[in-house]
Amino acid sequence: MGIRTGQQYIEAIKSRQPEVWLGGRRVTDVYNEPVFQQPIKEIAKLYDLQHDPDYQDRITHVCEETGERVNNAFLNPTSKDDLKARSELFEVYARATFGLMGRTPDFLNVVVTGMASNSWFLDKYNPDWSKNIRNYYRYIRDNDLFLTHAIINPQNDRSKASYEQEDMFTHLGVVEEKPEGLVVRGAKMLATLAPITDEVIIYSFPGFQPGDERYALAFAVPIDTPGLRLLCREQMQDGKRSYFDHPLASRYEEMDAVLAFNDVVVPWDRVFLYNNVEAANLLYPKTGIAQQPAHQSGVRGYVKLAFAVEVTCRLADSIGVDNFLNVQTDLGELVQSVEVIRSLLRVAEYEYETTETGEVRPAAAPLETIRGMLPTMYPRAIEVMQTIGAGGLLMSPTGNDFANTELRGDLDKYYAGRAGVSAEDRVRLFKLAWDLCGEAFGQRLLQYERYYTGDPIRKRAIFYNQYKRKATFSMVDDALDGAAELLKNDDKKIERTVN
Repeated sequence: MGIRTGQQYIEAIKSRQPEVWLGGRRVTDVYNEPVFQQPIKEIAKLYDLQHDPDYQDRITHVCEETGERVNNAFLNPTSKDDLKARSELFEVYARATFGLMGRTPDFLNVVVTGMASNSWFLDKYNPDWSKNIRNYYRYIRDNDLFLTHAIINPQNDRSKASYEQEDMFTHLGVVEEKPEGLVVRGAKMLATLAPITDEVIIYSFPGFQPGDERYALAFAVPIDTPGLRLLCREQMQDGKRSYFDHPLASRYEEMDAVLAFNDVVVPWDRVFLYNNVEAANLLYPKTGIAQQPAHQSGVRGYVKLAFAVEVTCRLADSIGVDNFLNVQTDLGELVQSVEVIRSLLRVAEYEYETTETGEVRPAAAPLETIRGMLPTMYPRAIEVMQTIGAGGLLMSPTGNDFANTELRGDLDKYYAGRAGVSAEDRVRLFKLAWDLCGEAFGQRLLQYERYYTGDPIRKRAIFYNQYKRKATFSMVDDALDGAAELLKNDDKKIERTVN
């Protein structure tokens, strides 16, 4: 099929019925469920960009294997130009959603591409796993599918390993093997946008222990596979909110779900790893599925931070408070934070690494630095936005108020900003900010950024320990050796003087 259109994606959503639970009821029509309607349309717009003459050559390429045009997320980079082509795709998609949708189709398609490009690793353990991931890559590439993933165990007793939990199948594990495939039971989270995706891929972070064999899994199944239940979190908007009053929450609600597998059968040709603790622990470092997707999430995070900073600057300008030195200082800090992330991305792309198989990956250290800094930089931007908006964020009238001619005079007088900023423009801007910094929608975006890559404290400690293992501290030695040499010379001078 090649690159999909938005309408083809919508028709796929309409054609299936996953078991989705929302607010205590089963959703029987995903496409027509109000909370999902606008997010579906936003994803459809991304698919349509592939056919837009202004974007097609920037975000897609002609596949050498099929001769069909495919998305750049399916490009296995073997040169700096390939890396830049993927980077451009990431930025186009991120800007189309202001960085607010963290699980657009490019993210997991890059993960699968990375696994398939490094299938040599799986081949060492089981040639079938290697063949399966390559075939699956071709399947989602040629059909331009949209995936979600769930790779974290439920928050039960985190002090115990999976096999030590009170119920053996609290965490997702294998129940039995059958001729048709593996039977799996248990739960994984956090499947973002799951109800409006085509497939789900399961894999796990390193950290398996002996005894965890049944939980060492990687596989993919359609989202409407029998026995797969999607337990959605509480919705943060009802799908009926005004675009005036909630310009972001009304459009970019990314539903998250816990996936409960109730004796789901995974066909053998969809199994990529099973019953091997060593392989599961090495999957991340050996296939690059941390590094390559970190490029996408870094670009997306950069755009999201830049958007929040732009909103904050416009907020300050609209009421004239950016004339004050303390506000200028805070805004300058935010602008510099955007420049830091942008620069790190460029360094990662410029100082790329080439693997033994010829795969080009963005440099790991700058990407990991982004992962360490965004969990503090984005919350800081939101904090400054809240401080500058102050009480004005809580006191905005609604779109219906502006539509009432009896009220319009008061609104135009009392809600206007500095000279040249009308009341309606100022209120719309403050509502945009409130969606980001006050609404449940914005708080979810904040929490997402804080813990996107896991515990930020632990991640930073890991980064230091990796640095320490590689560091030679040669400049310290040079400084000490130089001082020692000078001290030795001084001692000789003193000795000659005394004699």
